[in-house]
Amino acid sequence: MPETPLDIGVLGYRFMGKAHANAFARLPMFFEDAPEVNREVIVGRDEAALADAADRLGFQRTATDWRDVVDDVDVFYNLGPNHVHAEPSIAALEAGTPTFCEKPLAPTLDDAEAMADAASDAGVPAGIAFNYRFIPAIQYAKELIEHGDLGEIHHFRGQYLQDWLVDPEAPWSWRNDAEMAGSGALGDLGAHTIDLARYLVGDIAEVSGRLRTFVDERPVEGENETRAVTVDDAYSAQVDFENGVMGTLEASRFANGRKNDHTIEIEGSKGSLKFSLERLNELEVLREDSRGYETILVTDPEDPYVDHWWPPGHVIGWEHTFVHENYEFLSAVAGGGAYEPSFADGLAVQRVLAAVEESDERGERVSVR
Repeated sequence: MPETPLDIGVLGYRFMGKAHANAFARLPMFFEDAPEVNREVIVGRDEAALADAADRLGFQRTATDWRDVVDDVDVFYNLGPNHVHAEPSIAALEAGTPTFCEKPLAPTLDDAEAMADAASDAGVPAGIAFNYRFIPAIQYAKELIEHGDLGEIHHFRGQYLQDWLVDPEAPWSWRNDAEMAGSGALGDLGAHTIDLARYLVGDIAEVSGRLRTFVDERPVEGENETRAVTVDDAYSAQVDFENGVMGTLEASRFANGRKNDHTIEIEGSKGSLKFSLERLNELEVLREDSRGYETILVTDPEDPYVDHWWPPGHVIGWEHTFVHENYEFLSAVAGGGAYEPSFADGLAVQRVLAAVEESDERGERVSVR
């Protein structure tokens, strides 16, 4: 590990900015071998809001132009809206700065390809924010699959359901705009499901997808006008994996009563497993010759990351996944190693997102290119 702290620059100070700043603060408390970091600079457009964010989130200074930051820090975090992922991230990588980007990688496949190319050329760690890989229960699930406990995998089933847009009067935001977001529930929620599908089962070869927008326009907060909704509110897809596994994927922002319910089910010839993000410390496992599922509390010291936290049974939460994610990424930066999920993983997910959109437009099954 380096003797001097890693200076971190962060673009974005709202939801994800808070999540990562919290992780930076927790790292030295719980991960003794984590590299030391300095929350150097936070970037945004609103100087007053920036000053407040810097004070609350523990950053040394502020900047209103990411161009002044990307080659002046040791690590660059791009936590802005989707439409600002490509240009700052590519610039940082061209400057040789390790870069971490929110998901999905970009609004379009072309932008995602350019970002992945820049990461390949730069030869420094370039990570994408698929933090659910770092849930101990998900890592335990991967161990079971790799050890053959489930046998030959037949089915993958992934759902990500929320209800924050059920009300047609819920205000318009950048997440409702195709130019800024790229897609709606598909990219925002489906990207997580697709990444876990790849991580646990393998690459997707073909898709048959459907998108739906339930509310075509929404009120603009604080103004007497509405704006068009140009992204999907929900998607579903049937998929075939390259290894023959059959899958179904779904996400919705209109699933009334579901707050942040990301569920994964995998069935194999010897056993099965079920996981829900709303019960992220648990994994339901059906083993060979068992009559039913066993609920396993994945909080033992030998479970991934758990030894850094609390005694067995003292559960961790959503925010801890960011600590694990940043521990792995920053350790790769400090040690000069590789990091996954990388921009290449982000591009692989983006190709599936694009295939779902293409399938919906064409009304037919398409291959993932």
